[in-house]
Amino acid sequence: MSRRTFVMATLAAAALLALPSVVAAAPETALPSPPPTDNRSAMLPVELNINGKSHRLQLDPRTALLDALRENLHLTGTKKGCDHGQCGACTVHLDGHSALSCLTLAVMAQGKAITTIEGLAKGDTLHPVQAAFIKHDAFQCGYCTPGQIMSASALLADQHTRHGSAVEIREAMSGNLCRCAAYPNIIAAIQEAQRA
Repeated sequence: MSRRTFVMATLAAAALLALPSVVAAAPETALPSPPPTDNRSAMLPVELNINGKSHRLQLDPRTALLDALRENLHLTGTKKGCDHGQCGACTVHLDGHSALSCLTLAVMAQGKAITTIEGLAKGDTLHPVQAAFIKHDAFQCGYCTPGQIMSASALLADQHTRHGSAVEIREAMSGNLCRCAAYPNIIAAIQEAQRA
């Protein structure tokens, strides 16, 4: 390769590299911005039955049940973990069945009985699953515990599902993650609650 070819190739490469900055510097025609919208007009009246009490809220239709519980009603026992339905920390009961509140829109929960961890006990009497979790030390940091308890209590209430062995319980509880790995204690607690 001659020196002249090398210099020409270098100049051509430099010109190609400079081309995007020249194009980016070109003025663009401005598009008119849309008129501002009033967010209050987009709010919907939502009535939620949570732990036996009716709550009337004005919510954006895109509000997740988890956010309505935590941000609007200050029921912070339901935890926000992954916010993608992968960890189970946000599990609540909808009409007695476990549901991931981060994937459930609040408007979809209207007309359903919603139970959170705050409503599981009967007054000062703990639910059998709650008592078993304490007895078997089935938590470490405690962050996943409300979701674990809600999933386990729905599991034990389901008469159509077999869940007696540790393998069956592990399978049924596979949607609830515990970063501290207290799984043996969680299974022992669920088995204890099942016997109770």
